[in-house]
Amino acid sequence: MNLMLIKCEHIQNNLTKIVGRQLTHLNEVQRLVKGDTVRVGEVNGAIGTGTIISIDKQTAMIEVNLTLRPPAPLPITVILALPRPKMLRRILQTIAAMGVKNVYLVNASRVEKSFWQSPLLAPESIEEQLILGLEQSRDTLLPAVHLRKLFKPFVEDELAGIVGESTAIVAHPISEQRCPIDCQVPITLAIGPEGGFIPFEIEKLVQAGFDPVHLGRRILRVENAVPALLSRLYPA
Repeated sequence: MNLMLIKCEHIQNNLTKIVGRQLTHLNEVQRLVKGDTVRVGEVNGAIGTGTIISIDKQTAMIEVNLTLRPPAPLPITVILALPRPKMLRRILQTIAAMGVKNVYLVNASRVEKSFWQSPLLAPESIEEQLILGLEQSRDTLLPAVHLRKLFKPFVEDELAGIVGESTAIVAHPISEQRCPIDCQVPITLAIGPEGGFIPFEIEKLVQAGFDPVHLGRRILRVENAVPALLSRLYPA
């Protein structure tokens, strides 16, 4: 945890009480004591430092001083075919850590119906994974995650408004165009499930203005393709 994120409603008069996972980290990993400082941030707010006023195994009281802006977000919207739950947990953390702020989890032919029943899709579970990613990268801006269970209506009725004036690309191994690098424009990026989008889905995306691109001859798992694509489109 490189940044301890705190919700605004938990900060009163520049003081916040820490319990649970974050308290365990302060006690067992950082081994902080009264008077020590820790880097903190307010969810969707500023970053700064916190001074430990008191700490024990049950709770810690921290005085916060938030003065710095979070890192600038990436100008990208990610449209991701819903992966299996264990993979989704890691992908949500990665997306948040790398600065993506707008994500659509969509259905596709190769997405198993059971994936949509996962408790990980509950809003509080999604938020938990996003916060873990933000804490890793010292960011505070919580990504927006939207669920879309019907592929065809989403593409036909909603996608054009999401793409807007951005450049739209879909990761597809069977394509002639290589993924662009170091983009200076907003991107809408579609990524399929394991096995990729089926031809009908690629056709619908192309009709919606998406250009298929590839990363090379190797086929990557979705959890590896996501950071590879983001790092290529917007190198740090």
